[in-house]
Amino acid sequence: MKIAVIGTGYVGLVSGACFSEFGFDVVCVDQDAGKIDQLKAGKIPIYEPELDTLVKRNTERGRLSFTTDLPRAMVGASAVFIAVGTPSRRGDGHADLTYVYAAAETIARELKDYTVIVTKSTVPVGTGRRVAEIIRKTNPSARFDMASNPEFLREGSAIGDFMRPDRVVIGCETEAARAVMRQLYRPLFLIETPILFTSLETAELIKYASNAFLALKISFINQISDLCDQLGANVSDVSRGIGLDGRIGPKFLHPGPGYGGSCFPKDTLALMKTARDAHSPLSLVEATVSYNDDRKLQMADRISTALNGAPAGKTVAILGVTFKPNTDDMRDAPSLVIVPELMKRGAKVRAHDPVGIDEARKHMPDVDYFGDPYAAMEGADALVILTEWNSYRALDLTRIKKLLKTPIVVDLRNIYRPDEMAAFGFEYTSLGRPSVEPVARVKGVA
Repeated sequence: MKIAVIGTGYVGLVSGACFSEFGFDVVCVDQDAGKIDQLKAGKIPIYEPELDTLVKRNTERGRLSFTTDLPRAMVGASAVFIAVGTPSRRGDGHADLTYVYAAAETIARELKDYTVIVTKSTVPVGTGRRVAEIIRKTNPSARFDMASNPEFLREGSAIGDFMRPDRVVIGCETEAARAVMRQLYRPLFLIETPILFTSLETAELIKYASNAFLALKISFINQISDLCDQLGANVSDVSRGIGLDGRIGPKFLHPGPGYGGSCFPKDTLALMKTARDAHSPLSLVEATVSYNDDRKLQMADRISTALNGAPAGKTVAILGVTFKPNTDDMRDAPSLVIVPELMKRGAKVRAHDPVGIDEARKHMPDVDYFGDPYAAMEGADALVILTEWNSYRALDLTRIKKLLKTPIVVDLRNIYRPDEMAAFGFEYTSLGRPSVEPVARVKGVA
């Protein structure tokens, strides 16, 4: 079976590479000739573990190719996936569907034989119907069916998520379309992956509802961590205690500086707009969005407090600037609020990130970036752990103590234990866990 994938961004490239790994003939299409040339040369424009290996292997085997020529890509294709960007629209936060609708018109002009048109992009409820209308208007004789197949890929774990998903959601309404989609996901039947067939609207809403719920869960545990700070409770134990409940589960119950990335921020805004337009506002989602925006500024306040309320003239070392580990994605990263706010308050910022420095420079050019985490710490008045990269989980604490001008560590991911940090003499701040006095202070040593 042949597949055409329109869009070589994160979703399109990962999906195309994984379908080719299943054994299908996949052609990925993009209008950006530079990006296509890059992919043909084996250069991957995004950072995603294992993706380069997957692309290389399937390109060499002739199952994966890249082109700017959509008509050629569509010849013989049983399914065409729309995987273009749907950024938040300025003004109302709704998803901008310009690229989706443009893709629909282009597809319509090239349709020759029966084809299933699949929206892989995250789109508001009703988009699939609108795409079908555009295709029929552009090409009244076109033989096609619409399907919605939302992606549930976590950046940094996308290959595993595609190959071993929790579920596959497919919205379509004819047996012909269901047959094509079953064939595409047949390799997952072997591992008994649940495949849920629904209507178009239901599939579209499942995607938004999933991301909104996870965003709400993150904000919930962040608020609980704030409460733990006031009550002297330990949020790590609270998270474990409630996560052991099978109805709740342990995932997304780790406090942090707020969610970011390409999905949660824009998807919650789009769902809010959809709900308001339908006269059924989602007050819980609206509260989540508002709290998450405030959360990032609260983290700047915590860092300032650790510096005795006087960040002006101080140097702060930041470890991790991407919104999460294992990606170079800076979209809506907490660092984009926290770092500029610290600089606005007069602090000088030195930063390290394993893969995100080039992207970070585009957004925060005034920060001093270092290729080594210890170099970023040297002479700093405080160390802040902002992203929980694995390489930060076993840092040399003795070395850090010698490098820092003052032994202040603000851990916004709760990587280290308060008692361990106190034993090394650090003034250690974390989220929702009781603080422990540094050993030097306990002994009365300056």
